[in-house]
Amino acid sequence: MTPSPLSCSEGVFKCPEDQLPLDYAKIYPDPELEAQVLSLAIRCIHSEEGCRWSGLIKHLQAHLGTCGFNVIPCPNRCSAKLSRRDLPEHVQHGCPKRRVKCEFCASDFTGEAFEGHQGTCPQESVYCENKCGARMMRRLLSQHALTECPKRTQPCTYCSKEFVFDTIQNHQYQCPRYPVPCPNQCGTPSIAREDMPTHLKESCSTAMLLCPFKEAGCKHRCPKLAMGRHLEESTKVHLGMVCVLVSRQRQEILELRRDLEELSVSSNGTLIWKISDYTRKLQEAKARSNYEFFSPPFYTHKYGYKLQVSAFLNGNGSGESSHLSVYIRVLPGEYDNLLEWPFSYRVTFSLLDQSDPSLSKPQHITETFHPDPNWKNFQKPGASRSSLDESTLGFGYPKFISHEDIKKRNYVRDNAIFIKASVEIPQKILA
Repeated sequence: MTPSPLSCSEGVFKCPEDQLPLDYAKIYPDPELEAQVLSLAIRCIHSEEGCRWSGLIKHLQAHLGTCGFNVIPCPNRCSAKLSRRDLPEHVQHGCPKRRVKCEFCASDFTGEAFEGHQGTCPQESVYCENKCGARMMRRLLSQHALTECPKRTQPCTYCSKEFVFDTIQNHQYQCPRYPVPCPNQCGTPSIAREDMPTHLKESCSTAMLLCPFKEAGCKHRCPKLAMGRHLEESTKVHLGMVCVLVSRQRQEILELRRDLEELSVSSNGTLIWKISDYTRKLQEAKARSNYEFFSPPFYTHKYGYKLQVSAFLNGNGSGESSHLSVYIRVLPGEYDNLLEWPFSYRVTFSLLDQSDPSLSKPQHITETFHPDPNWKNFQKPGASRSSLDESTLGFGYPKFISHEDIKKRNYVRDNAIFIKASVEIPQKILA
């Protein structure tokens, strides 16, 4: 029969065989059996964890007192339980109840309290946080940063902007609010640097001013207080200067306008002239006899002859009231002194058919002529001739196209007509 251990229920031992209660007073130890058991050979209870000890049962307790794998409580009573071999590391570095002395202030702390003390010890030597290079005990750092550090920030007394302390002196030479004395020594208390131009212009009583008519030529210069008297005494002189200035400026404007017109003039020998609002302009021409419309000027080529086309929408001469008349004339140009005279190159007029080329072939009305070298208006023009000079009626066709024919195709489209004028210039001249 396999022996079973005694069972205990509510403090009463029972026989493992019949479960009857036993009288503990009648249970006696068996020294002989105990000696046999204690003489049995066993391995350490921590053998699976790596302990290689083996011996008699009676020696087990003595071994556990030194076994490195046996779990024991921390001697500092920190609640940690760990193997005996891990205990030295824990006691020296990890135990929150260990005693630690700060190397800087020599104060004694528990391990837990020392962690909070690290990085805050007032005696620890540290570098200035502003990176000025200074090193000192932490307890001196705040005073250094406030009053001694050359890299500390400090607001400018005058403009309130923040600057590094060692640059604020240079800033004062440029600070817009830094007070400076008036250079005219007018007696005004110090003025902010940025306000000085306004002071000199508007407030300084001793500032030297140029006469307001300086652009007109007055060179007078005097203190501000005396300027009123100068203006009163020089009214006629100033008026004369202004008149001369206006005259000069008017001439300059005319020259600029002429230069601008020259820049906008075509210079490839071809003009395409759009006459818009055709119906209204035709009625206007019918109401005013010989009413002439003028095209923008154009050049035959670069540095060439300057020409202009004109049109009588209600006709002129033999075409009056029945035809569109077109003419061309020579205008004074910038390069006339470099050209051969009289003007003698073939001119072609065209009234452009505005029909859609994809639907029908356009049928332009075209006429060409060679200038008569004996006609005075193809001679070199005088400087006084202009497009509005009626004595210089150009050469052309009084019956270029009748009013009836102009309606037969799309010569008038979107209430506009296009007149094209082109001049054939020999290639040798263009080269």
